[in-house]
Amino acid sequence: MRIGITVPNFGPAATADSLRAWAAVVEDAGFDFLMVGDHVAATPDVTAAYPGPFWEPLTLLGYLAGVTRRVELGTTVLVVPYREPLLTARSLAGLDQLSDGRLIVGVGVGWAADEFAALGLDPHRRGEVTDEYLRALLALWSDDVVSFHGRHVAFTDVDSRPRPRRRPHPPVWVGGNGTAARRRAVELGQAWHPLRVPVGWLRTTGAPGLRSAAEDAGRPLPALAPRIVLHPTAERRPDEDRLLGEGRPDQIRADLDELRALGATHVLLDTHRDADTAARDDHAAQRALVEDAAGWLA
Repeated sequence: MRIGITVPNFGPAATADSLRAWAAVVEDAGFDFLMVGDHVAATPDVTAAYPGPFWEPLTLLGYLAGVTRRVELGTTVLVVPYREPLLTARSLAGLDQLSDGRLIVGVGVGWAADEFAALGLDPHRRGEVTDEYLRALLALWSDDVVSFHGRHVAFTDVDSRPRPRRRPHPPVWVGGNGTAARRRAVELGQAWHPLRVPVGWLRTTGAPGLRSAAEDAGRPLPALAPRIVLHPTAERRPDEDRLLGEGRPDQIRADLDELRALGATHVLLDTHRDADTAARDDHAAQRALVEDAAGWLA
């Protein structure tokens, strides 16, 4: 099971020097991958949760690819409806090639109504647009010359090169905790990427739901690659009142053991707490937490 870290690509402390230091900490501490988030427009609903500036993820991952050598690089999650799929497919394919096949494409439908409005998009259609755009991306990564005709995007005889050469395409992790996300992961992804879930939920609800979705579709079961919090505490937290990854270090280690038993191939640890924390200059403290965690998670 591979362990990764979210790199906070938002807030006043997210400077070029800080982001470079984050990448060095993740790589030097022995973690396997790092991931960054996605927002395009700094609308009120976005900045209430993620203070600006918010670095565009594909630009940032290109930068981080150049200052790392080993760790995989990904998005948690790229909001699919925000970007036209022709350019997105080319950008992602180029990033995958230039990073020597280290890209993971975590995707989602988005949630910020103000941001959808700023981009001239209908948030009520984000699920169907996501499905169609993902199908277009996969088509563009599958053949050299591609035609695609859907309700929201259509193109004919597009030369899709460059596209990933070392593998069919970068792995697609479908983010989200609901039924639609599990169905989308089965149909269009290589992994399901549930986000910040309570203790026990994956065992009792999430994993059985994913298995049922795969059986209903007659398709293989996708991998499990959850994002959990990394919030160590001095006191033991009751299981009924905590998220996976929250509590004493021994509780967090037990959470990882449970995820391993459930068959998780990757687990992403998220240090983000709230907007107030992100607005303070505490990236050094967060990085120290990650370095410390590398010791007691080993």
